[in-house]
Amino acid sequence: MKTTRFHLVTRKETPADAEIVSHQLMIRSGLIRKLGAGLYTWAPLGLKVLRKIEQIIREEMDNTGALEMLMPAVQPKELWQETGRIDDFGGQLLAIRDRAEREYFFGPTHEEVITDFVRNEINSYKQLPINFYQIQTKFRDEIRPRFGVMRAREFLMKDAYSFHLNKESLQETYEAMRVAYSRVIERIGLDFRCVLADSGAIGGSGSQEFHVIADSGEDAIMYSDTGTYAANLEKCTAVSLLSERGAASETLEQVETPDQRTIDAVARFLKQDKSQLVKTLLVEGEDKPVALVVRGDHQLNEVKAVNLAAVKAPLRLLNDEEIKQLTGANAGFIGVVGLDCHIIVDQTAANMNNFICGANKDDWHSTGVNWERDANYHEVADIRNAEVGDPSPDGDGVLKMARGIEVGHIFQLGSKYSQAMNAVVLNEQGKSQAMEMGCYGLGVSRMVAAAIEQNHDAKGIIWPDSIAPFQIVLLPMNYHKSSRVKEAADALYMQLKAQGHEVLLDDRKVRPGFMFSDFELIGIPHQIVIGDKTLDDDQFEYKQRKDMQLQRIDRARMVEFIAEQTA
Repeated sequence: MKTTRFHLVTRKETPADAEIVSHQLMIRSGLIRKLGAGLYTWAPLGLKVLRKIEQIIREEMDNTGALEMLMPAVQPKELWQETGRIDDFGGQLLAIRDRAEREYFFGPTHEEVITDFVRNEINSYKQLPINFYQIQTKFRDEIRPRFGVMRAREFLMKDAYSFHLNKESLQETYEAMRVAYSRVIERIGLDFRCVLADSGAIGGSGSQEFHVIADSGEDAIMYSDTGTYAANLEKCTAVSLLSERGAASETLEQVETPDQRTIDAVARFLKQDKSQLVKTLLVEGEDKPVALVVRGDHQLNEVKAVNLAAVKAPLRLLNDEEIKQLTGANAGFIGVVGLDCHIIVDQTAANMNNFICGANKDDWHSTGVNWERDANYHEVADIRNAEVGDPSPDGDGVLKMARGIEVGHIFQLGSKYSQAMNAVVLNEQGKSQAMEMGCYGLGVSRMVAAAIEQNHDAKGIIWPDSIAPFQIVLLPMNYHKSSRVKEAADALYMQLKAQGHEVLLDDRKVRPGFMFSDFELIGIPHQIVIGDKTLDDDQFEYKQRKDMQLQRIDRARMVEFIAEQTA
């Protein structure tokens, strides 16, 4: 392709709303253009990258035996009413009506649609297991779309859904999909981790996320420094930091702490370390208020908390009036002594002794508090965030943290959707049985942004070879003035194309500095500079975008050299 026949429009200015590198570079290099909030047009350059990622995904999905299909983006509301998921997605669902006032949603995901398809197509265990996938546009009405295609409202996703007679079969496909997703990301050339994750609104018994490691990642990933354990912070097990509870050796007392409402303030006032305090958070419960208790230097993990049977979803902290009515005190002075509600204590807090907490009386705290002697709890649970330096849950090393961009998520759904929608088959005994389901998503458009976040420098994008819009760019100096340069560039262009390479020849009438700057920004991996001076020595200049080290290569060997670099 020659640039005069290709749509190539770059920009020097960085858009004011572009907060992260990938958003900035995708706009500046002309990969995408903004249409509206969270809505982007993919220009030809960007679409080439997108299609390459799609192709890698298709190859790996087909290798697992999955079958590609395409479902409607617009889904009848009635399907969502069958599963009762409308409230789970809430405002993210884009509701639309047709001319007959029938109600639909623009699909944010397709569990309901595929389950409807399968319940009408599959009726015997002999047709199982089976795995369908599609690559298709989704829409989620984000409250605050940002970061370009990283958190857009409309996005391209590969979603797959498997159906099984039993959990053993589901586990086999789930593992095959984990391997396939790992292969996809490895082939793209990205550093990633597969981590344990919370299933969220999709539901199911178990799930794992795939995170591309990048400083700009929205998710915190916890992993063992020496072992294989890795989990999203929301899911990471936080082990008890105290192996056993010490004996009560202090007397329970109340001390005045005027206007000391925070853990930090109380610790300073009493000249104690925050680890000697506990904090009590009151939340709405299924039947009655619930107190969640963690050590003073720890943070409540809201996802773990809301998954507890006694806690009502979504998690809601009691308001000031409710706290006052329950405890007789204002927030900041809540404690476990004499607290009349369901009390759930984190594992570390449950092993504390002689600790400090609020006295349920304004401007007072209790010291020398001990469990069983002064206060009791109803449950012990892992409800805190794991922290860097904590022992790894698998017993191998300690935890470290990295930032990750979630690009994939796989779920073991079980029979959540099949039971709700009566997707059943006749089993070997001739009895009707709900199918077991798996769900597997990859963010195709998000993968483009994640690749840029991990592969860029101050000058622009550095594409991995596997997904670059073009493999090679030819940069001829004075193409329209020097017949010798034009002849050499055109000949090399045809030779490389004949060898199956994707080549872009810059035949624009632009200055060399502008040309170099453009392609440093765009990030094509292999750059060949053709000029009169090097032609005098019967050579070309070669630069790899990754390191920009200039090499002189003999003209006669250039095609062979490029084959070696792109192998």
